Amino acid sequence: MLPAELLAENPLFDTMATEDIEALSQKLIEHKAASGEIIFSKGDTGASMYVIRSGSVEIFLPPEKDSPRVVLRELRSGQYFGELSLFDGKPRSASAEATSKTELFELRRDDFADHLSRSKPATIAILSELAERLRETNNLLSQRAAKHVIKEIEENLTLGQRMADKVASMNGSWGFIIMLLTATISWAILNAFMPKPFDQYPYQFFNFALAVLVSLQGPLIVMSQNRQTMKDRAQAETDYRVNLKNEIGIETLIQEMGAFRAETRNRLAALERTDRGDRSHAEIPAGESALRPPV
Repeated sequence: MLPAELLAENPLFDTMATEDIEALSQKLIEHKAASGEIIFSKGDTGASMYVIRSGSVEIFLPPEKDSPRVVLRELRSGQYFGELSLFDGKPRSASAEATSKTELFELRRDDFADHLSRSKPATIAILSELAERLRETNNLLSQRAAKHVIKEIEENLTLGQRMADKVASMNGSWGFIIMLLTATISWAILNAFMPKPFDQYPYQFFNFALAVLVSLQGPLIVMSQNRQTMKDRAQAETDYRVNLKNEIGIETLIQEMGAFRAETRNRLAALERTDRGDRSHAEIPAGESALRPPV
C-alpha cells in the first residue's frame, strides 16, 4: 500500500484534502523493524507518530517492581500509534515493540507542524478532528456510565427469546427431572393396567416424544447461552466505562489536590515573608533609639 493511501485511511488525516495527504506522505520516513525490536520505550521523548505498512506492533506498559508487563493494544497493517506526540511532544506513555517483521512509516512532529503552518485547510481539518474527539470524550464523561444493562436487554426480549430462556432455566432444575420421572412412571403404569393400552412396551410413541423433546431442547439451550454471552459482554463493557470514568475522576482529583497544595504553600510562604517584613520594620525604630546618644 502506498504511503498516501495509508494516511488517507487514518482517521486523523481522512478529512484532509488530497493534496495535503500527498504532501505529508512525501515527508514520511520508512523504517524496518525485526521481530522483538523495541520501536520506542516508555519515557522516551515523543517527536513522531508511526503508521504500520506491514507486520504487527504491540503497545505495552513495561514491567515494574511488582507488576508484570501489561499489553494495551495489538496493532496490524494500516493502523497507527504515537499520534499524540505530533501535538504535545511529551514523553511516551507506553512502549512499542514489533512482534513480527514490520515495515513502518514515521511522520515527525517538525515536518507535520511545518506543513500545517503552510496549509490552512489542513490545519482546519486537524482541529476539526481533535474537536470531534474532545466532544466524544465530553459526551462519554457527561453520561452516567453505570446502568443496569441486563435489565435493559431482558425488557427488549421477544416472546420466543423469553421462552428459550425459560426452557433453558427449567432444564437445569430438579423440578424438570421430577416431572420427567413422574411422566415416565405414569405412562408405564397406564399402559400396563389399561384394558387396551395405547402404547405398549417398549413404549415407542413415548420414546419418539422424548426424542423430539431432546432435539428441541438443544437449540433452545444454545440460544439462551448465546444470549447470556451477549449479556456478559454488555456487562463487561459497562464495567469498563465505569472504571474508565472513575480513573479519569481520580486523576482529576489528584491534579486538583496537587494544585491546591501548591497554592497553599505559595500563600503560606507569602504570609511568612509578610510577617517577617512586619517584624523587621517594628524592630528597626527600637534599635535606632538604643544606639542614639543621649542629648
